[in-house]
Amino acid sequence: MPEEDIVVVGAGAAGLATAIFTRRLNPSRAVVLLDGAARPGAKILVSGGSRCNVTNVSVTERDFSGGKSTIVRRVLRGFPVAETVDWFARLGVPLHEEEHGKLFPDSNRARDVLAALLRETEASGVVLRAATRVVDVAPADGGFRIDTSRGPIDAQTVVLATGGQSLPKTGSDGAGLEIARRLGHSIVATTPSLVPLVAGRDLDGPPFPQLRGVAHDVVLSVWVDGAIAERVAGALLWTHFGVSGPVVLDASRHWLRARLEERDARITVSFCHGDTFEAVDDRWTALAADRPRVSLQNALADMLPASLATTILQQLSIDASGTLARLTRADRRRLSHALVEWPLDVTGSRGYNYAEATAGGVALEEVDPATMASRRCPRLHLVGEMLDVDGRIGGFNFQWAWSSAMVAARALAAGP
Repeated sequence: MPEEDIVVVGAGAAGLATAIFTRRLNPSRAVVLLDGAARPGAKILVSGGSRCNVTNVSVTERDFSGGKSTIVRRVLRGFPVAETVDWFARLGVPLHEEEHGKLFPDSNRARDVLAALLRETEASGVVLRAATRVVDVAPADGGFRIDTSRGPIDAQTVVLATGGQSLPKTGSDGAGLEIARRLGHSIVATTPSLVPLVAGRDLDGPPFPQLRGVAHDVVLSVWVDGAIAERVAGALLWTHFGVSGPVVLDASRHWLRARLEERDARITVSFCHGDTFEAVDDRWTALAADRPRVSLQNALADMLPASLATTILQQLSIDASGTLARLTRADRRRLSHALVEWPLDVTGSRGYNYAEATAGGVALEEVDPATMASRRCPRLHLVGEMLDVDGRIGGFNFQWAWSSAMVAARALAAGP
C-alpha cells in the first residue's frame, strides 16, 4: 500500500487552509485532504447567515475562551488579520467591513468563499478525496495507519482538522475528538457555544408570547456561584423557545460551562445599558418631577419597545396607566431593580444542531503553539475548532481556523 506524505483529515475551513498553505509554502510536500462529505465545506456555506463572516478587523486573545490566552495569542500572531484579508483578496474574495468590525466577502455570498478555497485547493496541487470518512487513525511504523470508509491509508504525517460538534449535519460530529483521545490527548468536556438559549415557559419568566420577534440592545450578566462571571452587551431577540441574538450567543458558553461544572449559574438582563440601580432610580425620580402627568406606560415605552414595557409592568403588577406622580417609592424601586437585573429563566440551550461553535475539545496545552504539533503523539498536528478554543460571535472562530492552519502549514512545509 503506498504511503502518503501528509494527510489532512477534514476539509472545513481549517483543513482546507492547512492543505493549501502547506502546498504553497513547499510544493514538494504531497498533501492528501480527506473529508466524509461528498461536497466538503457545508459549515462555511451556512456561516454568517450564508454570507460567511470571514474574520474581524480586530482579533486578539481576549476574544476567545478555553485554553491559555498566551497560547491563543501566539497562534493568532502567526497569521494576523491583515494577512488573512490579503490572502482572500488574492483568492479573488475581497472583504468589506460591517457593524462591530465584521468582515464579509464583497459578494455577500458564502458560496464564493468556499468556491475560492476549493479552486485554490486544486490549483495548489492538493489531492482532495471527498466522500472518504475517516474511522480511525493509529500510529504505525513511525507514521500512521488511517482507516477510512474506502479502505486504509498509510501516512507519514497527519493533521486532524475535523472540527468540534456544532452543526453535526455538516460533518462535525465529534468523531475527530475521539480519534485524538485514542492518540493520547486529553479532551476538555464539550458544550455548545454561540447557541440560542431555551427559557422558561410560564409567567415567571420569558419567553412571553407578546415579545416574540422583538429585538433590542441589552447587557446580559452571567452569574456563577453568586458573582458576575461575564458581562456581555448586544442585541437580544425574544423567540418562541426563549432568547437568541448576538448577546445571547456570546453569553451561552459561559452559562453552559458553569452548568456542566455543576455550579450555580443564572443570567440577568439589564435593559438600561449596564447602568446601576441607583442611576436608574435617580432617573425615574427626576422624570417624575419633570413630567408628573405622563403615564408610566408611555414613559417606559420611551426607553424600551412598547410590548416589552407592557410586559415588565404586567409582571411587576404595576398599574401601567398610572401617572409618574402616583408611582410609589416602593414600586419605583422595584421597577428600577427589574430594569437593571431582570432574571432570565434559562433552562438549557438548543444544542449542537443550532450552535455555531463548540466549547471544549483537545486541551490546548497539549499542542506546540509554534507548530500546532501534538505534544502527545509524534507527527500529529491539530488545528481549528477541535482544539479547546472558542471565539465570540463576529468572525473570530474563522480567524482561529486560518491562523492555526498557517502555523501548522509552516511546520509541515519545513519537513519532518
